Amino acid sequence: MQPTITEERERLAPSIAELERVFATETRAVVAARGLTRTYGKGDASVHALRHVDIDITEGKLTAIMGPSGSGKSTLMHILAGLDQPTGGRVSIDGVEITRLKEKKLTQLRRDKIGFIFQSFNLLATLTADENIVLPLSLARRKADAAWRRSVIEAVGLQDRLTHRPAELSGGQQQRVAVARALITRPAVLFADEPTGNLDSRTGGEVLDLLRRSVDEFGQTVIMVTHDAGAASIADRIVFLKDGRIELDEDRMTRDDIYDTIKNLETPAATVRVAVGAER
Repeated sequence: MQPTITEERERLAPSIAELERVFATETRAVVAARGLTRTYGKGDASVHALRHVDIDITEGKLTAIMGPSGSGKSTLMHILAGLDQPTGGRVSIDGVEITRLKEKKLTQLRRDKIGFIFQSFNLLATLTADENIVLPLSLARRKADAAWRRSVIEAVGLQDRLTHRPAELSGGQQQRVAVARALITRPAVLFADEPTGNLDSRTGGEVLDLLRRSVDEFGQTVIMVTHDAGAASIADRIVFLKDGRIELDEDRMTRDDIYDTIKNLETPAATVRVAVGAER
């Protein structure tokens, strides 16, 4: 006797529920922006850095933001991270809308939910590597979880450099400290602004490997602004901006395809070639 439709639905219910749970987990947007605009200046002197940008950043993925000079990529990152206010639109981080938060609440949210890695390292010269790493926790008057602290320090390979001050470290080691500092609070999202810009190619590659590992091993969500096609090739997703708008939104691409896309974007009135299914 064939099962009824109702019986078949009941039989499949656990499987369907599990699929829905997995799908919801895999597609959760840690950062969401709607209708973002940013205008500097007024009248004829006004500059439209962003023009009605909508974007969702998926949890546990590395997203690269690229574009020609003046495309709005740095402005977008600063607004998504709460470092700048949009002229219009809204941004949410981990379910909290940040565009209307008072400065005190916004500072607290950045401290608790956001990690930053900058091109210039931004380490405090008077503190040791270890003290720089735990600085965000110290400012929040929180103690570091011993096991997590050890995992982060081992991941960035700084076990034998913890007592050294920034002046005693190489550029690559300083950026490793910055990566560890960004990870120590287990942020909802980590922003990396040209993280390899001041590093040679070998050292830069090591830092990119760390960012990739933070995603693959720790489930970290990373947003990286870069002009480097090689750096962007490690990303799960690449968002290309031009004239303040998202021109192209692609999954992982090869270095050559990224380079060609940027080259086309820099050409006036160019038609961007979409790389479908490209592998690293």
